[in-house]
Amino acid sequence: MAVHLYAVSLDAGDPRRLARFWSGVLGREIIDDPREGVALGPDDAHSDFRIRFLPSDAPKTVQNRVHFDVTSASPQAQQETVDRALALGGRHIDIGQGPDDDQVVLADPEGNEFCVIGAGNTFLAGCGPVGAVNCDGTRAAGLFWSEALGWPLVWDQDEETAIQSPRGGAKVTWSGPPLMPTGGRDRVHLDLVADGDRDAEIDRLLALGATRAGTGRHTAADVVLADPDGTEFCLLTPR
Repeated sequence: MAVHLYAVSLDAGDPRRLARFWSGVLGREIIDDPREGVALGPDDAHSDFRIRFLPSDAPKTVQNRVHFDVTSASPQAQQETVDRALALGGRHIDIGQGPDDDQVVLADPEGNEFCVIGAGNTFLAGCGPVGAVNCDGTRAAGLFWSEALGWPLVWDQDEETAIQSPRGGAKVTWSGPPLMPTGGRDRVHLDLVADGDRDAEIDRLLALGATRAGTGRHTAADVVLADPDGTEFCLLTPR
């Protein structure tokens, strides 16, 4: 593995408020770092990626192509997570889910969608509070990310794919076509860090099917790429 998933980052008009919301929902500690800004630290028991909140004045105009699936240990725990999210400033939203769905679809205080998954979901069992980083994307994107991160495919059926670190933790999933319409810059994106030569890693990712996608999102030193579906991600400076 020559790059690792360092963080899932959210654009935020009020980064600290959004960090407080997600800290309350997930039970992760808020950390302040001169380089990172406001973030939630890794969940050491289940996942080693951070959740970062990056200042942005850009308004949210379309549904995000990346969202969190939050797990539940029991029906009571699912309701407690929903109640906690609503008390912290979240709200119910309708994205076309059916009345019989066992997941509850919510939005955080800045409108970022997420799902509180019903208890008994075997696919996300053992993944931790963030069961999945759920992405809108094709099988080609799933195969690209499997190679990029060195994470094996744990699901590959009917254009839907999922990968997971060999160490366990949250899965990253792609729901298959049709893809959502794009609406400018993605408000949620993945941040990678190279474990060795960053320039060599850029070349490797381009050879796997990534494309260059412009200048840094947070600092000028960040390299912005896009996966085969055009979803942006960043390769950060070494941490």
